[in-house]
Amino acid sequence: MNVRRRLIPAALASALGLGALTACSSDSAATGNTDKFDVVASFYPMAFLAEQIGGDHAHVTSLTEPGQEPHDLEISTRQRAQLEEADAALYLKGLQPAVDEAVAQTGIETKIDAAGLTHLEDHGTGGHSHEGEEGHAEEGHSEEAHAEEDEHGRDPHVWLDPVKYAEIAKGVGKAFEKADPDHAADYEKNTAALVEKLNALDTDFEDGLKNTRSKVFFTNHAAFGYLAERYGLTQEAISGVDPESEPSAARVRELQQEARADGVTTVFYETLVSDKTAKTLARDANLKTDVLDPVEGITDRSRGDDYFQVMESNLKALQKALGAK
Repeated sequence: MNVRRRLIPAALASALGLGALTACSSDSAATGNTDKFDVVASFYPMAFLAEQIGGDHAHVTSLTEPGQEPHDLEISTRQRAQLEEADAALYLKGLQPAVDEAVAQTGIETKIDAAGLTHLEDHGTGGHSHEGEEGHAEEGHSEEAHAEEDEHGRDPHVWLDPVKYAEIAKGVGKAFEKADPDHAADYEKNTAALVEKLNALDTDFEDGLKNTRSKVFFTNHAAFGYLAERYGLTQEAISGVDPESEPSAARVRELQQEARADGVTTVFYETLVSDKTAKTLARDANLKTDVLDPVEGITDRSRGDDYFQVMESNLKALQKALGAK
């Protein structure tokens, strides 16, 4: 879309071989060179929003390839050029530091930070929320230091809560309307339709998890804090927020004891990271295993073709593991 065009610096264009770049027919290479509203999204949940809201008017490119673990993303020179040529960048600050840095360094006019469109919480080891604590700095600590600690402690996995995802969708819709006013009415309509579907998904989860034998579930890493909080559950993560970290022996013993105390039947793992730790814990504690997908990307291993299908599969897995009545 020609909402705005920006020249790539000559040195960068030379390094990239710009003629070959613009002639390429792939989605990633075509960014900034279409007749549509060109959006570069950081990873699948952001790309899905852009596609649903943008509809026929948007051309959406994801910086994170299907099957790639988004936390590990590094931005290439070509991807930086894609950002420079895009009409908008949609990302979630705090999840992918490389994306945060790249977006900050570009001159792109429309930068949409999904983290700023809803309230992020700290679901660290204790699940404590910082809500309402602003302005109460402890003695000897500056407000700036507290703000930095709070930002680093916030859980970015907001898309796993349909209500918060809907809040973000509304903000993205408004941003699209402002950046591309010629199609504002369609963006508004598409946003309303998406929010309606997310509200229905929220109802499915609320009804489906209202009466369960247990309220505690084990996951490979702490991605489901918002979902657990929304539906009255307790998430116990094996490896914390880092899906690749190894739990201590003390943590494994603690989880084994909790499994017995709370009637936990299942250890959940996910599709984009190794299931070794989850399966080891399950074997040692005589528990079952199943997939609970954080929907960070859609692959052939996903239990569904899009966000809604995978989330419905997650609901069924939770109902089975928690003993829904």
